Amino acid sequence: MATQYEFEHPKKAFGWAARDTSGVLSPFNFSRREPSEKDVALKILYCGICHSDLHKMKNEWGTINYPFVPGHEIVGIVTEVGNKVRKFKVGDKVGVGCLVDSCHSCQNCANNLENYCPTFTLTDGSKYSDGTATYGGYSDSMVSDEHFVFHIPDELPLDAAAPLLCAGITVYSPLRYFGLDKPGLHVGVVGLGGLGHMAVKFAKAFGTKVTVISTSPSKEKEAIKNLGADSFLISRDKDQMKAAMGTLDGIIDTVSADHPLLPLIGLLKSHGKLVMVGAPEKPLELPVFPLLAGRKIIAGSLIGGIKETQEMIDFAAKHKVKPDIEIIPIDYVNTAMERLLKADVKYRFVIDIGNTLKPSS
Repeated sequence: MATQYEFEHPKKAFGWAARDTSGVLSPFNFSRREPSEKDVALKILYCGICHSDLHKMKNEWGTINYPFVPGHEIVGIVTEVGNKVRKFKVGDKVGVGCLVDSCHSCQNCANNLENYCPTFTLTDGSKYSDGTATYGGYSDSMVSDEHFVFHIPDELPLDAAAPLLCAGITVYSPLRYFGLDKPGLHVGVVGLGGLGHMAVKFAKAFGTKVTVISTSPSKEKEAIKNLGADSFLISRDKDQMKAAMGTLDGIIDTVSADHPLLPLIGLLKSHGKLVMVGAPEKPLELPVFPLLAGRKIIAGSLIGGIKETQEMIDFAAKHKVKPDIEIIPIDYVNTAMERLLKADVKYRFVIDIGNTLKPSS
């Protein structure tokens, strides 16, 4: 353990928590876990709001114990470090994403794929190996093993960096892994929300041609003029979809609602890849014959490993890839959740923790 002198992180913390399945958040005082010699402590300045926060707050996935402090898109400043920390120093700009620990010994961890470790520890709503609860970033401070902390380059504004730690890596990782990051390829993006708009931005930064696929004709101007997509398909327009059949090398599907896969498979070239990063609550119908006919692939992808996430952050800083955000005070968070349910945000809420979260809340 680090000595008190070396690591004087306050045990008392405060934030906003859900206490039941209503999902309503309110002020909450709690204790952070005792930090170890390999831990980094940070003062949280910004925390993004992810749609999965809403699912967890209402325990729709059946994994949450209350009280629950959400938040896994966390950015702040290092306040103290344990005596065996080597990568960070006090004052560094850092981030913490979806994970704060893993087993460190399985094959996935050995291959920098901590996101697929069978016993990873989520930043919010999970438990550390010692049994203490994890509390997320809708709070004033965070403690994490240095392995799961990211450097934020000076070129990247801290408020905009927060959503990269989930929304950014969720689409960056499959674009890279499935080889959809090559100039000249034609990539489709289904859905134009928090994930979708980041998929468009990263795909364009890789030099690909991008087509946005949406049920909403009203989003065409936004996709092309504001986000830089090359073309737009209305998925309910049979003529448009028919004309585009066999034109895409790959598709990143960000939609979490029930939707048909057959039209999307039809858009793929032979050997094309449809990658699911959204998480529909109910099983989707999987038509097999169109896969056989073109040796097409349907796959899934879950965030990314720690090494790849740092790579993504550095890439975003270099190529000026930033999410479109709306900054809100902490006391607006319940209204933000209501708006999130209505998809009334372009494209990510970010809570100004540093300026609006006060102990008296």
